[in-house]
Amino acid sequence: MKLKLIILSLFLFTTSLLSAQVKFTAEVSREQIGINERLRVDFNMNKDGDNFTPPSFTGFKVVGGPNQQVSNSWVNGKSTFSKTYSYYLEPNSKGTKTIGQAQVTVSGTVYKTSPVNVEVGDAVERPQDGNDAAIVPEDNLHFVAEVSKPNPYLNEAVTVTYKLYVSERIGISNFRMLDNPSFPDFWSQTLNMNGYRFEQGTYRGEPYRYAVVYKTLLYPQKTGKLEIDPVAISVSVDVPSQRRSIFGGVIYQTVEKRVTSASREIDVKPLPTQGKPANFTGAVGSFEFSVDPSKTTLDAGESLTASVKVRGRGNLMLFELPDLTVPSSLEIYEPERKENFSSTLNGTQGSLTEDYTIVPTRKGKYPIPGLNFSYFDPRSETYKSISTDDIVIDVENGPVGAPTNSATKDNNTVASNKQPVNLSGDQFRYIKLNANLKPLNAPAFFRSWLFWALLIIPLLILPLIIMFGKKREARANDITRNRIRKADKLARKYLSEARKNLGQQQEFYIALERAMHNYLKAKLHIQTGEMSKERINEILTERGVDQATTTQFIEILKSCEFARYTPASMDTMKQDYDKAANVISTLDKQL
Repeated sequence: MKLKLIILSLFLFTTSLLSAQVKFTAEVSREQIGINERLRVDFNMNKDGDNFTPPSFTGFKVVGGPNQQVSNSWVNGKSTFSKTYSYYLEPNSKGTKTIGQAQVTVSGTVYKTSPVNVEVGDAVERPQDGNDAAIVPEDNLHFVAEVSKPNPYLNEAVTVTYKLYVSERIGISNFRMLDNPSFPDFWSQTLNMNGYRFEQGTYRGEPYRYAVVYKTLLYPQKTGKLEIDPVAISVSVDVPSQRRSIFGGVIYQTVEKRVTSASREIDVKPLPTQGKPANFTGAVGSFEFSVDPSKTTLDAGESLTASVKVRGRGNLMLFELPDLTVPSSLEIYEPERKENFSSTLNGTQGSLTEDYTIVPTRKGKYPIPGLNFSYFDPRSETYKSISTDDIVIDVENGPVGAPTNSATKDNNTVASNKQPVNLSGDQFRYIKLNANLKPLNAPAFFRSWLFWALLIIPLLILPLIIMFGKKREARANDITRNRIRKADKLARKYLSEARKNLGQQQEFYIALERAMHNYLKAKLHIQTGEMSKERINEILTERGVDQATTTQFIEILKSCEFARYTPASMDTMKQDYDKAANVISTLDKQL
């Protein structure tokens, strides 16, 4: 019987100890999340404590919290207490992250939570945040990538527009792109954004506000199914908190919400092989083509410019123009490429030009064969070709060349005198006019007098540098002379205006008195404008200035006052100036 009572007492005692034990734990909403998802961590305790200290959250960004929740209930005469601190975290990078230990003090004892590991992986299409609807309105914020053509041809323009849709039930204060989108399988061109502006629209049949965040123009460089990766954006959302104002209204707080667009897939069709011209170089769009000479009649030695130009809408930066060929009697130079196009939501439009400089060397008529340009029109899904007419260059004056054919024979004979060549001024601007030639038997630099001079002069200068450095060091260490030089410099600084007015009695003594007062003001950091001579005497005595110097300083001030009413000679003014300079130098040594 006694044994049963002992066992029962031990059981009740153990139960009471367990019920009174402090529990302090850390719980996460998920142990595996994507880089574009968020996490909620709760620190729970069953006893009220003080000095709660959260961990540093290394590897995360705190986007919400701390939110505190307290619960106290009575069940069958027993009280139950719980207190929770909640944080909302956003990972900074991928990998295994550790949430460290939080700590709290309960009844004088410090308790700590156990570390929690979280695995952060790749971004997901539909992120699931560790927040409730009150923190992040998941269904009221959407980031959408709209593709203009899901099934384009190779090198056909595709526009991708990223729009942020915001429900009328929530408000946002700011948003920003988290990274620069990359499109590895496309030639891309970012389109200019003239600010952000919200407009009214609909999303899935409901009224929404939307703003265009990013626009890009893509030209697919591969055929088949190509994927446009998701893009993340951070939005500052104004959401209601659990607090209320003194008037009962809900207090809003701003939280950072990361929204990711879904990946989009487009199926790129290859260009048809049927009817493909042999000279096709990859132009896709709608174009016009022409070859325009600057002139067709000229003399030998003159130059003309032949412009091969294509204009229209399409992939102007991704194909080559046909080459211009001329007869051997015409000199032709490498073309100068000129690009004049811009990109919009409708594609790239403008012109691409190659200017050829042509110089005839002989008299005669020379035909330049016409060119043929081919492109693929995605609207009609057919290849189109444009051919230009031949151009005949008529060289009127110059050495006679062999006729090109029977139709272009010239019966004129060679002129007895050479005709002058008319140059345009910049025709041969790429030829270097200053050759900067050197004789072959020029003496070598090695072992020349200049070589030995450059080698020896630094060695001769080195002792002078050392001597100069020692003199500077000795001068810096001469404290007495340095103080004298400093004092003299200070006296010249304050007495410069008085020195300029030597010979003008009134202006000189006014400037001299002002200099003495300014010196005391700068040296002792006091205001001397309305200070009497007795007060100045008292201050200088307190600062340890000897009585003789103080008396001399006061005497100069008296001289300045006395000279306002009585005439003074030039010698007197010079003596007062020298006395003032000596007093300032002496005071600077003693203060």
